[in-house]
Amino acid sequence: MELQPLLALALGIVAIIVIVLRTRLDAFVALLIAAILTGVVAGQDLTGMVDSIAKGFGNTLGSIGIVIGLGVAIGKILEVSGGADAVAKTFLKAFGKGREEWAMASVGSLVSIPVFCDSGYVIMNPLARSIARVKRGGYVALALSLGAGMTLTHHLVPPTPGPLAATGILGADLGLVIVTGLAFTVLLLPVVVVYAKWIGPLLEDRVVPEVKIALFGEARAQRAGGTPTATLEKGSEERDMAEVETYDPIAALGEAPAGAKPHKVGPFVASLPLVVPLLLIVLNTVTAAIDKAQQGALSGEDYTASDWVVPFAFFGNPVVALVIGTILAVYVLLPRWTPRNRVHGWLSEAAASAGLILLITGAGGAFGQVLRDSGVGDALAEAIAATALPAFLVPFIIATVVRIAQGSGTVAMITAASVSAPLVASLGLAPLVAVLACTAGSMVFSYFNDSYFWVVTRFTGLEGVDALKGWSGITTAIWAGSIPLLIILNLIVG
Repeated sequence: MELQPLLALALGIVAIIVIVLRTRLDAFVALLIAAILTGVVAGQDLTGMVDSIAKGFGNTLGSIGIVIGLGVAIGKILEVSGGADAVAKTFLKAFGKGREEWAMASVGSLVSIPVFCDSGYVIMNPLARSIARVKRGGYVALALSLGAGMTLTHHLVPPTPGPLAATGILGADLGLVIVTGLAFTVLLLPVVVVYAKWIGPLLEDRVVPEVKIALFGEARAQRAGGTPTATLEKGSEERDMAEVETYDPIAALGEAPAGAKPHKVGPFVASLPLVVPLLLIVLNTVTAAIDKAQQGALSGEDYTASDWVVPFAFFGNPVVALVIGTILAVYVLLPRWTPRNRVHGWLSEAAASAGLILLITGAGGAFGQVLRDSGVGDALAEAIAATALPAFLVPFIIATVVRIAQGSGTVAMITAASVSAPLVASLGLAPLVAVLACTAGSMVFSYFNDSYFWVVTRFTGLEGVDALKGWSGITTAIWAGSIPLLIILNLIVG
């Protein structure tokens, strides 16, 4: 293994950690400095390195920036209208007390099959916040469960791009990959919930003040901390959910004009700004997958959408779908008497809250692009492939190393599949096992160079070491949990 790429990666990671934890500079600047340092040490052309930073930043925000802005806007309207609280209470009743983390993990895993993690998390996070308000705490465990549930199916179940591409590259049966990926997801959900329930209370009082205030209001933010619902009042038993004191979002609407009907949003109506965009995105994914299968273009190469797919592709594009969701939120959830300037004010507040998330997410993409363009990921992948490992561990470790090196799970899967493809036949490795090894290995230790890391941790309100303990820890736990599943699958299929 060449030492230069390894040294470049190590220095970049150390730079981020030191700058974020020990200096006055924030994560946005830290990621840009790390990208520059990594590129220089890796020997990348200086002009090319700057181009990589701009390309990575632009590509990342181009794919997720508008979605984050619109998703935050929908979340704000859901909050002030009382819609999010109505849906949250319905979720609690459906799953029962004490199973809220299971609810969020399960819903997240379903949503993320057709929807990218970043988009899905932004859309669904308001529900986690509302459930936390009803419970009067426990937000970190709920937020981590939601995010990790999405990670599972995003990495394991086609038709998300990474698993789909790996399936095509390695020549595996798509149906078997989908079924096996879903089985892995079901078996790994307990790992998600157990870790979230363990680490959540430990980090609850570490949530940044801004998020606490957004969750519980100024007066209650200091009391929320990590205190479980059942112990908020000494000597009292947990009260019935209907009697739990909750945040009153409808107060934000102000006084209704004389003669106006009282404003109340039911769970069905409240869910429309979330469900309609999700259904549109799902229809886009399903119709595209059918069309690709008919054309024999499962990996997405040389694929041109048929005419009948174009309307689904347009309305199911996350940007268009969330514009529709925003319109529904404003015109369905808010009463007609709500002043225009007040609605504009809420949307402006949402845009302001999304600003730092957008910058940090883009900088994470810039760092990942430099790692890709400087050749760090490729060099490490080739070195791992040259070692004498059990057959199914070769793609697993390649995906693991590439994920750590450059941050993108999709790139890690595709890289591992491409490097492993020539080895599958000679090693006697079943294509199905190779695909799942690529996808499972790519889930490891999501951290600073992963844009989804910043989406989850910023919305959750975790910073520095707390973010690593919470999000990096839970993704590594499900990565480790996949190893025995791969061993069993290899024994069955191999």
